[in-house]
Amino acid sequence: MEPIVSIRNLVNAFGTHVVHDQLCLDILPGEIFGIVGGSGTGKSVLMRSMLGLRKPQAGEIRVLGHDVQSVGPGLQQRWGVLFQNGALFSALTVRQNVELPIALHSNASAATRRDLAQLKVRMTGLPLSALDKYPSELSGGMVKRAALARALALEPDILFLDEPTAGLDPIGATKFDNLVTYLQSSLNLTIIMVTHDMDSLFGLCDRVAVLVDKKVVVGTLHEIVQSPHPWIQRYFNDPRAVRARQKEKKHVRAN
Repeated sequence: MEPIVSIRNLVNAFGTHVVHDQLCLDILPGEIFGIVGGSGTGKSVLMRSMLGLRKPQAGEIRVLGHDVQSVGPGLQQRWGVLFQNGALFSALTVRQNVELPIALHSNASAATRRDLAQLKVRMTGLPLSALDKYPSELSGGMVKRAALARALALEPDILFLDEPTAGLDPIGATKFDNLVTYLQSSLNLTIIMVTHDMDSLFGLCDRVAVLVDKKVVVGTLHEIVQSPHPWIQRYFNDPRAVRARQKEKKHVRAN
């Protein structure tokens, strides 16, 4: 199977501080792929590089078979992004936020844009009454769902999620994880997710990339927890990680 994202010999640096050094990574179509690492390991830098928002010092990133640094708007429409804080335009309603990428990248009529905005909002579990609200009138969880609806507006092949459950209470986080699972299966999405949420990691991800030593250790969670690397051992044997792993084992047995 050809990777949907292929990274070869990536170097990212800030002055003399090297964050990624000859990093290589493949992400396969249809998987939910998690990215974790300690503070300063460049999780968001890696995601921004994949999105073409940051030009690396060296290396190649190919997304959907194309060099991400030379893609045009047509290819960029094939991925959607949910930033950590939603990044909704505060002066626009939810409806206007969701319609905006459709208006910018298509010739859809106003009526079609309205219908599509309603569809995407429904898909993310928001009530239709949220369409005419401004971001300041929404809860944190509703902001994330509205931002997710916007990320899905152009029916992307890849969905990038940056700390999707950050700031949510446990109930809200579980509901959001369930929503991600539903969307991935129903829309055949590839999902690339930066997260520190252990429940999300163990409940959602097919494979995980752990950023350590300026490179990545990649595998299923079963494989990752066997790694002898000291940081990986500390991270995945933290009490919260152990509880999340045990919780997922119970869930698998119950199903």
